[in-house]
Amino acid sequence: MVNFKPFRGTVTMINDFPVGQNGEEAGCYQLMAVDDGAGSMVNFVISSTTYFIDQAIVRIGDSITGYFDADAPVPLIFPPQFRALVMVKETPAQNVKVEYFNEQLVSRDGLLKVNLSPFTQVLLANGQPFTRNPANRNLIVIYGPSTKSIPAQTTPYRIIVWC
Repeated sequence: MVNFKPFRGTVTMINDFPVGQNGEEAGCYQLMAVDDGAGSMVNFVISSTTYFIDQAIVRIGDSITGYFDADAPVPLIFPPQFRALVMVKETPAQNVKVEYFNEQLVSRDGLLKVNLSPFTQVLLANGQPFTRNPANRNLIVIYGPSTKSIPAQTTPYRIIVWC
């Protein structure tokens, strides 16, 4: 199970990130600098496997939330540099929660409970239908309104199962 940790802010820079010595990976990785507006900055390493919600194109000035594995090793540099697993370009019409959900479909942090409906799309990251129960898995939950209870409850538009 991945220990997803979010960092939200505004994109201040996007550059190519060189990896390898022969140049065969040139252009396949990017470094994205994100500033939270409160004095914290993070550099996200974006690869071809980074999952962008709705395949959104991110540009300098966009508000984003990047999710990384808080248990993964990272270089001791400033600003911190994390391998981005999931990137969300913030929009007012949708909310996104990336987290492990238990057998009752409650997030590990206890802040969101998912109620499935026949209209909820449950997909794999490659867009194919997921035909099993999404409980006890890492999920990307895309939803609109939710209750104000603790945990908040919602019927999501879409769930992406992070296998």
